[in-house]
Amino acid sequence: MMLGYARVSTDDQETHLQIDALKGAGCERIYEEKASGAKADRPELMRLLDNARKGDVVIVWKMDRLGRSLLHLIETVNLLNARGVQLRSLTENLIDTTTPSGKLVFGIFGLMAEFERDMLRQRTVAGLAAAKKRGRVGGRPKSISVDDLKKAQALLRSGDYTRGEVAKELGVSRHTL
Repeated sequence: MMLGYARVSTDDQETHLQIDALKGAGCERIYEEKASGAKADRPELMRLLDNARKGDVVIVWKMDRLGRSLLHLIETVNLLNARGVQLRSLTENLIDTTTPSGKLVFGIFGLMAEFERDMLRQRTVAGLAAAKKRGRVGGRPKSISVDDLKKAQALLRSGDYTRGEVAKELGVSRHTL
């Protein structure tokens, strides 16, 4: 089955151009909505993803109608691929996962998104290291001091107290202890 997805960002825009193109491409069912591409909550897109089955082809007028970012787009295509659903863009002829060359182009986009994630991770690690050099330590503050930990160890070694009793004495949970 060929499923179409049409989206415009604002209420004063119309999907007529997209709908006509999707019908012309043979879409048997078209999911249409007016929602910003930046919004994660797009009910019609969710409905399309829920209804797409193995062997179906999802068709969009343009890729930016489907995904709000390259990462979101790749996640969506990976979800479709896992279900055996193909994707085709009407205006970007290179993106057609029903063909080997289209899969290649989309794979390159996937590598670019992975590169983007790796660079973000690298910048985050560098930022944390720089903050640590300035004496700023990230993470959650310790919930039990070194002195309290030594006290807890001594109480537990004595055998006179249970973990629950020691935790209560120190004002922490058993799990924390």
